[in-house]
Amino acid sequence: MNPQAKLISILSLLLGTTITISSNHWAMAWTGLEINTLAILPLISKPHHPRAIEAATKYFLVQAAASTLLLFSCTTNALFTGQWDITQLTHPISCLLLTTAISTKLGLVPFHFWFPEVLQGSSLMTGLLLATAMKFPPITLFLLTSSSLNYTLLTIMAIASAALGGWAGLNQTQIRKILAFSSISHLGWMTIIIIYNHKLTLITFYLYCMMTAAIFLTLKTTKSLKLSSMMAAWTKIPSLNAILMLTLLSLAGLPPLTGFLPKWLIIQELTKQGMTSTATIIALLSLLGLFFYLRLAYCATITLPPNSANYMKQWQTNKSVNTLTTTLITLTITLLPLSPMIFTIF
Repeated sequence: MNPQAKLISILSLLLGTTITISSNHWAMAWTGLEINTLAILPLISKPHHPRAIEAATKYFLVQAAASTLLLFSCTTNALFTGQWDITQLTHPISCLLLTTAISTKLGLVPFHFWFPEVLQGSSLMTGLLLATAMKFPPITLFLLTSSSLNYTLLTIMAIASAALGGWAGLNQTQIRKILAFSSISHLGWMTIIIIYNHKLTLITFYLYCMMTAAIFLTLKTTKSLKLSSMMAAWTKIPSLNAILMLTLLSLAGLPPLTGFLPKWLIIQELTKQGMTSTATIIALLSLLGLFFYLRLAYCATITLPPNSANYMKQWQTNKSVNTLTTTLITLTITLLPLSPMIFTIF
């Protein structure tokens, strides 16, 4: 891809995100989301492969439909109440349409079908953007309008996302699809607490972005796209592949790793709000996700690929791991003891 075109796309992503998260007017928020959609399309279709073109087309159609719903929601609210302010969304139909529109943009169940296919058709770096940065503007709109959202619908979608994110990832062999279903599952955790504690949703989102970025950068370094290639990747950088197991277990939410922190806090907050049954259900559903994280960790570190013929192994190549990957992996593994400091900051 032309470096100038790539720079324009990335700057447009930054501009669209900034406009959306800093706007008070629905028209400006909608404009920012549209800039984001148009800026990411060249990055998705960059490989010039039929699967990449298909992914870009699916992404455009779904995001355009969601943006139309969002615009219809805010114009309906303006028609009945005369308000274009984001925090003044009060009409019931508008609230329902907004919940549906932002859920579609995020990929919450049952509006999740596009996300694994788009992520599978994208490169690893574009997939990282789709799984992290592109989620930030819609989550910001969720936070700003949380008092107006249809909470019953939101809770049902959150539990369904946690369930399907774990269930559908069980039989996948493509790593990008597994990480897509992991993203859907984590979105369920973020959504279920959004009404009660905004800061907790943001902490969960930031930690999820950090852990996902560490995994995507590690996969890019080892050039692993499916389970079979992950089995053979341990000979390239053995130390990085061993640490990848801990990173995956952190994303699964096992103590004493960083990923345990947001799940622990969310379960604690739900219990405080008297939603013990909801906390129990979502905690049990996380075990489904734990299975495929363990499967990934097992393939990354313990198994060897079956080979009947002799071949030359790539043993400890000279490829160095960049500082960003090392820093993210370190934070992903060791941040739990620093949780009191995180509470103080937030």
